[in-house]
Amino acid sequence: MFDLDKWQEIFNTIKKHPLRTLLTAFGVFWGIFMLVLLLAAGKGLENGVNQNFSSMAKNTMWIWGGKTTIPYNGMKPGRYVIFKNDDYVYLKNEMPGLMYIAAGTTLTGDYTVNYKNVTGNFKVDGNVPDLNKVRPMKFSEGRFINQHDIEDNRKVTVIGSRVRELLFGTEDPIGKYIQIKGVYFQVIGCFEVENMGGSGRDDSEKIFIPLSTIQTTFNLQDRISVFGITPKDGYDPLILEEQVKAYLSTKHIVSPKDKNAVGGWNSGKETQKINGLFFGVNIFIWGVGIMTIIAGIVGVSNIMLIIVKERTKEIGIRKALGATPMSIISLIIQESIFITAFAGYFGLLAGVLLVEWFKSLMAGTETKNSYFANPDIDFNVAIIATIILVLSGGLAGLIPAIKAAKINPIEALRAE
Repeated sequence: MFDLDKWQEIFNTIKKHPLRTLLTAFGVFWGIFMLVLLLAAGKGLENGVNQNFSSMAKNTMWIWGGKTTIPYNGMKPGRYVIFKNDDYVYLKNEMPGLMYIAAGTTLTGDYTVNYKNVTGNFKVDGNVPDLNKVRPMKFSEGRFINQHDIEDNRKVTVIGSRVRELLFGTEDPIGKYIQIKGVYFQVIGCFEVENMGGSGRDDSEKIFIPLSTIQTTFNLQDRISVFGITPKDGYDPLILEEQVKAYLSTKHIVSPKDKNAVGGWNSGKETQKINGLFFGVNIFIWGVGIMTIIAGIVGVSNIMLIIVKERTKEIGIRKALGATPMSIISLIIQESIFITAFAGYFGLLAGVLLVEWFKSLMAGTETKNSYFANPDIDFNVAIIATIILVLSGGLAGLIPAIKAAKINPIEALRAE
């Protein structure tokens, strides 16, 4: 129930010592303000890191052949493990839990890529249509390799944005022919780089051609250097990775203990590490923020103790006239909550406004491989902060309120 007399007393007390009240409130204001900024910074860092994985399907893994270091079943160490087309066929058709699989190999040696009189050095990879599922690309023009390109050994190519810029300039590349190691390939697509997992420059300078074409045209036989795999929903990517590695190790007579012979990178494992890291970061941020708020609350509690001491005689008169201990406690706690909530609200508001202003400055300036993006405040954070403020205000006034309630009216009337 609204009690006008209590609120008049609260405001009269604040008016008597405005500077003291302002400095006390600033401690709470600063605590909430810093908590909001720290949480926004943590969210921005998390968004930036996640953005760099955005182009890959979740739980993507890459598995490649390396060099053996352990002798096994009569085979000497130092062998290079080279995957074959039949490995790709088996994994695609027989491995349970596998949704997409890309099989790729890279054109090695010295060669140039030419268009008319323009020459460039670019990385040329042979791959299959599923690469665009494992590692989605954004196409500004044209399309990616399809199954007909694979089956017919078509001499077609998909180029990165940097390749297009250097070879074609402002000319439309679709349908044009480029020379790769002296062989003509028709350009069927041009992709834009959107955080494809590595250096944006390297990815934009890539050229993709069908796996079957690179093998037959450049005498690579049926060699495959890397597999990109996405598991089905519900399958543990770490377990699937071990199953794929176990099959490839057995097939190529590699010791299961030889970690260098069949290498791998699993985004599921990396995601777990990142999630664990940001969980720790959030705990740290909340810890720092809460400790800062507690420092402000201690200041409020100390001021309330001073206020109780200053009003000892007044409280004694109240009790002598029949005021209950609970009415005294509620008055002190109400004043404490008001100061805390008022300061905390403006701290929360100032923090949110500063974050939004910073976001507006960052808009359009974030790079595609930025590790800080879109700092934001979760609505739940505002609710939690509000609850913390109310509880903190109550706790700050509790000890002074109990002390006030215990004041002996006779002793209070004697107080100077």
